[in-house]
Amino acid sequence: MRGTPGSRRPDQYYALTAMLAARGGQAVTSRVVAGVIFGLGLAPMLAIKGVSPQWAGGRLVWALAFACCTVMAVLWFRHRWPTRIESAIFVGVGTVAIAVCSAVPANPLLGVIGATTFSLITGYTAMFHTPRLLALTSTVVAATSIYLAVRLAADDIGLALAVLILITLLNVFAAFTCRMAVLLSGSEDGAGAVEPLTGLLNRDAFYDMTATLLASRSRDDDRYLVVAVVNIDSFAAMVSMVGPKGGSRALVAAGQALRETVRHDAVVGHIGEAEYVIAYSFTAPDPSPLIERVRSAIASTPAGMTASIGVVSTPLRPLVDHPPHGVLDEIVAIATTAMNEARLAGGNQARYVVGPDLNLTEDQDPEPDPTV
Repeated sequence: MRGTPGSRRPDQYYALTAMLAARGGQAVTSRVVAGVIFGLGLAPMLAIKGVSPQWAGGRLVWALAFACCTVMAVLWFRHRWPTRIESAIFVGVGTVAIAVCSAVPANPLLGVIGATTFSLITGYTAMFHTPRLLALTSTVVAATSIYLAVRLAADDIGLALAVLILITLLNVFAAFTCRMAVLLSGSEDGAGAVEPLTGLLNRDAFYDMTATLLASRSRDDDRYLVVAVVNIDSFAAMVSMVGPKGGSRALVAAGQALRETVRHDAVVGHIGEAEYVIAYSFTAPDPSPLIERVRSAIASTPAGMTASIGVVSTPLRPLVDHPPHGVLDEIVAIATTAMNEARLAGGNQARYVVGPDLNLTEDQDPEPDPTV
């Protein structure tokens, strides 16, 4: 639901994170970002002997910036995608590091070269974060640009103005392009469709995307719809032992395990405290190989969790002519019952329902006659 005018707009960070995860793009993106951050820190170190700083200790500043960039690059290179707060911290540290390093050279033109890299931070911030954070980084960019322009103006006012225009245009273009990409992808408006803790779809978004899957997969090569309800065993007992923060970390780990195990076109949602749901199309009626991989992936998480899984596999083609949300309600209910059976049997196992009798042909309740 859209907020009222003046209300805080949702952060699209988790929406884009979920899109990257669904398309298998998180690993590549994190490694590209890590490489860019490391390169930004390495550049001044390569020029440290040939560039004279205007202050004593300027080279130490560059060395500290390189150390910060190396740490951030290592953190980005990790397998786990950073949280929104971690990402915002990276933005802040990177912005300050570029500003300080650009101000150090005795020759302000060398500082201008460093300041052009602000556009990388600006583009990333515009893509993943809120306009408020973008405004903060833009303020630092503007202050650094003005500082460099004032230094240049002592010798050449025209050059100073040219530098100011160049840096401004680079950052405006980066921000505009990335914000447009977010708007066109629908990620900003879709931020409310993502469950913030795990970055997975919430219940309504899961139903909507699975309905789209039903409509788009009515082909001969995708003959079965598989819906799995996954419940973490004894989650309440786990929280009582490790605390709420430990429980949250466990839920994030379980969600990550699901994303990394299922196919990229699968629909994955977090619909309850410890309950996840997966939907995907399949070419065979037996999804047990994939479900077993899911169960093993959750058991391999650092928290050592286990999961009870209820699975429904049903022919896809008869479903496409019926209201998708009604179909999903019935299938999810059957899968939930199967999951409860697996949980009552001791957990860490799956129960399968193949080709259930669905009430797809029952007459709908007649609509009331408006003339009566």
